[in-house]
Amino acid sequence: MSGALHAIDCDVHPTVPDMKALLPYLDDFWRETVEERGINSLETVTYPPNSPLTSRPEWRGKNGRAATAAAEVTAQVCDRWQAGVAILNSLYGVGLLFSEDMAKAFTSALNDWVAKEWLDQDPRLRASIVIPLQNTEYAVDEIERCAKDRRFVQILTLAMGEMLLGRRHYWPIFAAAERHGLPIGIHAGSAYRNPVTALGWPTWYIEDYAAQAQGFQSQVASLITEGAFAKHPELKIVLLESGVTWLPAFLWRFGKFWRGLRTEVPWVDRAPWEIVRDHFRLTIQPLDAPDDPHAVERAIEHLRSDDILLYASDYPHWQFDGDNVIPAGISPALRRKIAIDNPLATYARLKEDAR
Repeated sequence: MSGALHAIDCDVHPTVPDMKALLPYLDDFWRETVEERGINSLETVTYPPNSPLTSRPEWRGKNGRAATAAAEVTAQVCDRWQAGVAILNSLYGVGLLFSEDMAKAFTSALNDWVAKEWLDQDPRLRASIVIPLQNTEYAVDEIERCAKDRRFVQILTLAMGEMLLGRRHYWPIFAAAERHGLPIGIHAGSAYRNPVTALGWPTWYIEDYAAQAQGFQSQVASLITEGAFAKHPELKIVLLESGVTWLPAFLWRFGKFWRGLRTEVPWVDRAPWEIVRDHFRLTIQPLDAPDDPHAVERAIEHLRSDDILLYASDYPHWQFDGDNVIPAGISPALRRKIAIDNPLATYARLKEDAR
């Protein structure tokens, strides 16, 4: 990424090799549970290990997995693509567990594993706090526990869970996020409590992945119409691996019907696109635009703001070929804004480090 030596990569995925990696971070009871039940892994079908999307072939090691060690990730993301900081977003399947107590234990172990095996290994790494969304109290407790470590710069959830994130049930999580100056990252993925499409379960993986945009649209609408930002005016939401080009058309339709139905949500006192401009950010991989620089320019113009885009490689997910981390059609001035200025404005803890 030429000219962006201090770029901030906002979406990088460490890979948990297997459940054995987390055993040192579990207490005796849960270690025995893992062994007795034969729990070898918590893979999720959102990113199947052998799917081409999950990793480019040249990034896979001898075991077929990519991004299994800090040195491996930083060599690609920081050294080759010249990111000064990389934010780790673990997608290990702790969010799929039905037991609230098991989810709490495994999520805490995952966060501790990230801190010890990744953040301690390279000062360029930061991470998101994975939370057990199965229980709001447990989620807040995990935020309070991990937020003491300033290397955690965000709170991470999946795009599709048990219910929409704008519901007041989750507002204590938003209060904790505000308290610690942490944005909430919503990443593509599902807890698979509900079908990933509005019409039921799809047949193929490609349907699942493409349907994630529906989940993000629903979350944006929920957070705005439920009044989350009226209650928590400092709250920032980062849509990770959501795609970008769906947003203008969705906001046009959403805003059109808001004007006619605003009496039912009087706390939404301004147009949805204005709220999105002030409270939402989106990572640029995948951009979901044609291989045409002019089309990319037009798509960004339709966003009405270039403040909302954040640089991300989405490593090791296969979103681009070669070293084309930033899509063609983004000007040098906008590249710097996306890679440095916008992330610093989004992540308060990174801004503190930059001073």
